[in-house]
Amino acid sequence: MGQQTHFISFKESTEHYTLPEKFTFPFYYDPHPLGLLAAKELQSYLETQTDWIHNFGIDPTQKGQVIGKMFGVLVVRNKNGKLGYLTAFSGKLAGSNDHPYFVPPVFDILETNGFFRKGEAIISAITVEIEALESDPQLAVLRRTLNEEEKTAAFQLDRLKNKAKEAKRIRRERRSKLKAEETSVSHEVLLHEMKIESLQFKAYYKDLTDYWTLRLGRTQRKLERFTSKIERLKKDRKAKSGALQQQIFDHYHFLNARGEEKSLGAIFKHTIEQKPPSGAGECAAPKLLQFAFLNELEPIALVEFWWGASPKSEIRKHKQYYPSCRGKCEPILGHMLEGMNVDDNPLLKPSEEKKEVNIVFEDEHIVVINKPHEFLSVPGKTISDCVDLRMHEKYPDATGPLIVHRLDMATSGLMLIAKTKEIHKSLQRQFIQRTINKRYVALLDGIISKNEGIIDLPLRVDLEDRPRQLVCYEHGKNAQTKFEVIERKEGKTRVHFFPITGRTHQLRMHSAHESGLNSPIVGDDLYGKKANRLHLHAELIEFYHPILKERITITAAPDF
Repeated sequence: MGQQTHFISFKESTEHYTLPEKFTFPFYYDPHPLGLLAAKELQSYLETQTDWIHNFGIDPTQKGQVIGKMFGVLVVRNKNGKLGYLTAFSGKLAGSNDHPYFVPPVFDILETNGFFRKGEAIISAITVEIEALESDPQLAVLRRTLNEEEKTAAFQLDRLKNKAKEAKRIRRERRSKLKAEETSVSHEVLLHEMKIESLQFKAYYKDLTDYWTLRLGRTQRKLERFTSKIERLKKDRKAKSGALQQQIFDHYHFLNARGEEKSLGAIFKHTIEQKPPSGAGECAAPKLLQFAFLNELEPIALVEFWWGASPKSEIRKHKQYYPSCRGKCEPILGHMLEGMNVDDNPLLKPSEEKKEVNIVFEDEHIVVINKPHEFLSVPGKTISDCVDLRMHEKYPDATGPLIVHRLDMATSGLMLIAKTKEIHKSLQRQFIQRTINKRYVALLDGIISKNEGIIDLPLRVDLEDRPRQLVCYEHGKNAQTKFEVIERKEGKTRVHFFPITGRTHQLRMHSAHESGLNSPIVGDDLYGKKANRLHLHAELIEFYHPILKERITITAAPDF
C-alpha cells in the first residue's frame, strides 16, 4: 500500500509543539509530546475500530485466546514539511500481518502464494505423517512386545545362570569330598560326569542366548521399520525447517537512513548467537522505520506501548509505554538508525552529579556504606565509577576483594565491605548460609490489600530483552520474598521486604508481577513507570562479626 494510505495526519494542531533535536533512543526514553499525541490517537482508534476482531483480554466477555500486543507510532515529516505519524503492531494482529491502518510488514511471510506458506505446508504434511506413524497401534504393540520379550529374556537367562552357579557350587563340594577319598574308577567316572554337566550348562546358556538374540532381533527389525522411517522424516523436517528459516532471513532486508540495505542474516551474523531469534523483524519499530525510509518520510520521534492483558510470564501494563526489546530489535535498529542523529544512551553516560558514598559503620575489619541510588556497585561496561572503585581508593592496603555483595544500580542502601580476604570469606559464607538478615523499604504504586505474606515466584532472565526478568516455573530459579505493609497513603503502599533469596530484580519483579503484589515500585523504569528514582532502599543489615563474635545490626533511613 502507498504512502497516502499509511501517513496519518494529526487530528489536533501541532503548531505549538517543539520538535525534538534528536531522534528517540529506542531502548531508554521519555516519550516526546508529539509521540504521546500520536499514541493517544492510535489508542482511540483501538478502542473504537470495527475493522478486525482480536481478543486483547480487555473485555472479559470476549471469547478466544487472549493476546496482548505492543503497538508503535512513528512521528514523521513528509517531503512537503507536514507532520503526521505511522502506526504498527508487533507480530500478527487478528491472524494477519497486514491491515490498512498500519504499515505493512518488512516482509509478509503469511502471503497466500508465498514461499513460506508453501514451505510450511510441506513441513506440516511431514508432521502429519510422523504423527500418523507414532500413533499407529502396531507401533505401540511392537514396543510393548519388545519390552516384554526383553524382560522375559533377562529373567530366563538370569534364572539359568543362577542354576549353573548353584550346580557349580555342588560340584565343587563333591570334588572336595572325592579328593579326601582314595582314588578309584568310580571317582574318575563321577569327575567326568561333573565335567559333562558343566559343559551342558554352558551349552544350555548359549542356546538360550542365541534363541533370545534371534527372537529379539526379529521384533527389533519390525520396530525399526517404524522408528527409522520416523527418524528419517524428523531429520527431513528439521532440514526443511532450517532451510525455510534461512530463506525467511534472506528475504528480510532492512534499510537505514543512508539508504543502505542489510538482510536479517547479515545483521545478526556478528551477534553472540550468530543467527536471528524467532520473530526478529516483526516488531513495531523496524516496520515503522522501514516504511518511512521506503517512502521518503523523515523520522521525528518513536513511541511504543502495550495494549491488553499482560502475559503470564512477564510484566506489561495496559497503555504503558515501553522501550524496544533488545534481543530482537537492538541489532536491527542498530543498523537502521545509522546515519540518523539519535539521542545518546543515558545508561552509558556517567552521572554529572558526584555521588557521595557515606560510611555508616567502620572498624579495623568491616565497613558498612550507604550506596546512593543510580550508582554502580561494581564497574560497568562504560562506567568505571562505582562502590568498588571508591573503596579501593579509600583502602589501598586492603587485602582480597572488598565488595561482599551487590545492590542494583537503581537501588540505594546498605552494603557490606570487607577489609581483608579472611573477613570477606567469612561474610560471604554467611550470605551463602542465609544467616545475614536484610530489610528493604519500598514505595509501591498501588494499594496492597494484604498486610503481610510471602511471594514465591521463580525467575529467569528474558533472553530476548536483557536485563528484564521473567516468571518461569520450568527454568526459573527459586525466588522468595517476605513482605509487611507499613503504610497506605494517597494510592501508594509503603512496605518492608525481607528477601529470602537474592535473585536479580527479585523485589522489583515480585512487586510488579500480577501473581505477586501487582503494584510496581515507584520509579521502576523496567517494570513500572519512570520517576525521579527507584523507591527501593536497603535500610537494615544484620550480620555476625567474625572478630567481635557478636551480631551487628546497622540501619540507614531512605530519602523517600
